Amino acid sequence: MHNKSKIILILLLSILLLISGCGKGTTKPENNAGTDNTAEQNKDKEKEDATSSASMANYTPLDELKDTYDIAIVGAGGAGMTAALEAKAAGMSPVIFEKMPFAGGNTNKSSSGMNASETKFQKEQGISDRNELFYEETLQGGHGTNDKALLRYFVDNSAGAIDWLDSIDIRLNSLTITGGMSQKRTHRPEDGSAVGQYLVTGLLKNVQAQGIPIFVNANVKEVTKQDGKINGLKVVFKPNEEKMISAKSVVITAGGFGANMELIAKVRPDLEGYVTTNQEGSTGDGIQMIEKMGGTTVDMNQIQVHPTVQQENSYLIGEAVRGEGAILVNSKGQRFINEMGTRDNVTQAITKLPETNAFLIFDSGVRSRAKAIEQYEKLGFVKKADTIKALAEDIELPADSLQKTIDTWNGAVKNKNDTEFERKTGIDHELSAAPYYAIKIGPGIHYTMGGVVINTNTEVLDKDNKPIPGLFAAGEVTGGLHGENRIGGNSVAEIIIFGRQAGIKSSEFAKSVK
Repeated sequence: MHNKSKIILILLLSILLLISGCGKGTTKPENNAGTDNTAEQNKDKEKEDATSSASMANYTPLDELKDTYDIAIVGAGGAGMTAALEAKAAGMSPVIFEKMPFAGGNTNKSSSGMNASETKFQKEQGISDRNELFYEETLQGGHGTNDKALLRYFVDNSAGAIDWLDSIDIRLNSLTITGGMSQKRTHRPEDGSAVGQYLVTGLLKNVQAQGIPIFVNANVKEVTKQDGKINGLKVVFKPNEEKMISAKSVVITAGGFGANMELIAKVRPDLEGYVTTNQEGSTGDGIQMIEKMGGTTVDMNQIQVHPTVQQENSYLIGEAVRGEGAILVNSKGQRFINEMGTRDNVTQAITKLPETNAFLIFDSGVRSRAKAIEQYEKLGFVKKADTIKALAEDIELPADSLQKTIDTWNGAVKNKNDTEFERKTGIDHELSAAPYYAIKIGPGIHYTMGGVVINTNTEVLDKDNKPIPGLFAAGEVTGGLHGENRIGGNSVAEIIIFGRQAGIKSSEFAKSVK
């Protein structure tokens, strides 16, 4: 018995060692581990879910770093990876440097979709849309302050960007609508899920399939110049290992500054204290690098506050939830705004409420059409009940008032006429399919419309409006396209449309360098 006990003990210890060894970064933690649904656990789970594919990817080991590349790209978000793919297609040798431990940036957190007009998927589904209408509605949403040349290029190349994504197996053929738009032009993955993780996973897969090196924990500190031309980067790798990288052209796609609360307080002191939906790497490094090289900025005080953010976790609740039929109610259980108005108008209406927050109310039909809600449920943001009365009691709203609001809304849907707030879109389905759901939301800092000045070739411009030779930029690091207010779904379109252009134009420049 003594020998048998020893054998059993050894076997048990071996199994335990095997299990603990397998857990070191090679398996994904269980989503439902633990039952204490605290805010801290939710934050950890949010980080894991939002970046799971990107964080588990195999990035290029540092010992494969070369001294020279044709094109150096700063930032591995949607714009950076798109630029790298186009540069590779042009016969160049691109490299991507990302300061965070994984790729994706704010693209990982994108929820609603990608706007585009006159697309093949719209035509297939009988949606009549025009580039000119997309242009006018975006210009109106930006209060007429958008850079018109950038906007024209953006709109006219939006359908081509959808086709390009489809050609690399990133299919966005589920259509919905966002605030400020009159047509279903917001393209999502086929199952209607959030666009961000799907896009990052697809782009990363293509980048790696093309053999494009992508280095993480690579903090670009400086763009370098020689004889008036950009000639490379200074990169610091952890732990504090500095490298000089030569390149014929440089593309900055390092994102905005929505997580730099010090800078936000400087340019917009009225936003101090707001939560932010931005990932922690969005600190404006790319803008600062470009300014040092003689680049200029525009609209730096134009910062978008998103109306529907879960406050405890600073988690964006995507516009597609409203686009698929959800309504907003105040503490009295009453609607107070056209939910599909532009983000600035909806935000302003919420901040005017005494409680400065509101509830998104929807049914199982909305939940089935807006797949991102599944993620919100996992994170513990969603209240659920079999009846409106039970839901109202759970979220502490007057049940009679909420029921009356729902009944009035359902009547508006039936008659296709919202007499209360003149909502024209997202009014196709009644809220009548139990169970019913609610998410408490408030405004949060979401997007920085301002950034560096570029032209339609994505060349960075100096104070004299002339291109800085060899320096290109795309994505949220740039400014001007959105004017004073960004339309939901336009940022994902921007990173693909201008990311492609940056890859193409930086390649053309690199080929011209002797």
